[in-house]
This record gives sequence, structure tokens and C-alpha cells, in this order.
Amino acid sequence: MKFFGKYLDLIERAIRSVDHSLLRDVADAIMDVSARSKKIILAGNGGSAAMASHVAVDLTKAARIRSINFNEADLLTCFANDYGYENVFEKAVEFYGDEGDLLVLISSSGQSKNVLNAAKKARGMDIGVITLTGFRRDNQLRQMGDFNLWVNSTSYNVVEMTHHIWLVAIVDYIISKIEQPLS
Repeated sequence: MKFFGKYLDLIERAIRSVDHSLLRDVADAIMDVSARSKKIILAGNGGSAAMASHVAVDLTKAARIRSINFNEADLLTCFANDYGYENVFEKAVEFYGDEGDLLVLISSSGQSKNVLNAAKKARGMDIGVITLTGFRRDNQLRQMGDFNLWVNSTSYNVVEMTHHIWLVAIVDYIISKIEQPLS
């Protein structure tokens, strides 16, 4: 029982470590992009890809904010085959992104080459960038975002679960603003 108690305490501390005003600022940025009839784009690798898919669906269905993700096998394998895996998200941003969109990039390490290339491409296209990272405070991706949600942990599961909770909290906050606007 000691393991689970310590583990859950670790995750709780990670989840609670975020500045609540930063979560609100990210939610406000998402709502602003939607109000300007632009879209939210999400991307990540592995568990972060699953999270990107989940959040894109929640934003679209529950919050009525147009959102897409780049985790379809046909898209990934086509772009990886033609442009190299390090360029799959960069090329997807190039083909699907529009000026004024908002790109949410999720990478536990903040060092994934394909995610970094997507951030660089977004910057060149006037697309805003939100990053969710962990591991090193000075990771490359964290330095590239307009808003940066960082988890002080080197454990993939702690970082990913924290990112997931933060993202669904943002979605639920947006839904609450739609259903009962608070002054």
C-alpha cells in the first residue's frame, strides 16, 4: 500500500503545481481562437497522441470548438514515408494550419524532433503555440510556446497523467463558461 499512497501523492502534487491563472489563460486563448472562427490543432507522440485525440474530440463535441489532431495512421504513415518522421507534424501544420489557428503540442520530454519542427512551422505561419512538457525546465519545446504548461517530473506516466488532467480541466472550464458564464 505504501507504493500507491506515494504514487498518488506524487501525481496529486504534480496536478496541483500549476498556476490556475495559466490554465485560465490557456482556456481563454482557446475560446478567443474559436470566437475568431479559427481552429485548435493538437499533436503528440505515443500517450500524448492519445491525449491529443481525446481532447480534440472533447473540444469539438462538448465545447463546440473546432479542433483537429494529426494522429490518423494514414496521415502519419504517408507523411513519414514522404517527408520523414521528424517532419510529420510540420507537414501536417503546413497543409492544415491557417494563420490565427492555435497549435497545442504535447511532449513529455519537450525534445521530440517532430513536435519541435511543428512548433517552428507554426511560428512561421502566425499560428499560436501552447506547449505541455515535463522533464527539464529548460526543454526546447517549452521555450517555443506562447503558453507553457510544465510538469516538474521525469516520470512519463506522471507527466502524461498531469497533462491529461490539466487539458480536460481546461475543456470543462470552457464548457462551464458556455453553459453558465461567470462574471
